Amino acid sequence: MKPIASFIMRGYSQATLVVTASALLSLLFPLFGLISSGAVGLVTLRNGPRAGGVVVALAALATALISTLALGAPLVAIGVAVVLWIPIWGLAAILRATRALGFTAQLAGLGGLVIVMVVHLLVGDPSVYWQQLMEPLRESLVKDGLIELDASRAVFEQLSKWMTGAFAAGLVLQYLLSLFIARWWQAQLYNPGGFGQEFRGLSIGRLAGLLFLMLLAWVMVAGGGGAAADLMPVLGVLMLLQGLAVVHCLGRFWGLHHGWLAGLYVLLVFFMPQVSLLLASVGLVDTWADIRTRIAHRAPGGD
Repeated sequence: MKPIASFIMRGYSQATLVVTASALLSLLFPLFGLISSGAVGLVTLRNGPRAGGVVVALAALATALISTLALGAPLVAIGVAVVLWIPIWGLAAILRATRALGFTAQLAGLGGLVIVMVVHLLVGDPSVYWQQLMEPLRESLVKDGLIELDASRAVFEQLSKWMTGAFAAGLVLQYLLSLFIARWWQAQLYNPGGFGQEFRGLSIGRLAGLLFLMLLAWVMVAGGGGAAADLMPVLGVLMLLQGLAVVHCLGRFWGLHHGWLAGLYVLLVFFMPQVSLLLASVGLVDTWADIRTRIAHRAPGGD
């Protein structure tokens, strides 16, 4: 990945090429969106918001030209800029100014919470919208015999209650992963090992943990659904990232081989609900117990 970062930092032309090409590829392979956003973040972190804004503008013009030639309309460029580039440009500018990864992650989470609340204020009951949107999929599954009619209605009804929160949480996770990639690239080029130290110290703060517990209690009392249920996944993403930071930090303290971390991420992919819940719980406990500081005092070679 370092050669890509070096290529991006050669100039506006190279950065625009990477941002535009990876954004277009993300329409087929979504993971390329992280590369596109990460490139914007890298330029912004290293050269400032003005330079990052220039790359966003140039990439938007290039995407608009390509989409006009291919589709006859430049609307794709607007959607890509709003979804992929502008949020990461703002987060990278904040991180550059504050040098506080935890604070920047909090702002990203706040953005996700705002999205959820705006959707609820504008739509009223988002679950109805999601049911209508997913209805063709449900009918297709029933028609193909993959699920029974009554079961499909119950399953999709439950899914619709969580889709708004899952969507907002997915956006927050995407932006933070892109920011981490940008910060990692920056560290590889100009401060080797810097991102690892910064990520291992990531702390979301007790306020986020307290709010998460309050929403959890509300959902349990109210029986699920509503705005509280949609806000929880956004905060859960923040707790998950703090849990990962704790695990990375403990591995560093205890001098464990990198292979066990690779195994953890494999488990996270194949057993996502269970492992995510476990890591989020670790992050939530750490907001009050400060696990890393306690272990650092006991671990040999801890710093």
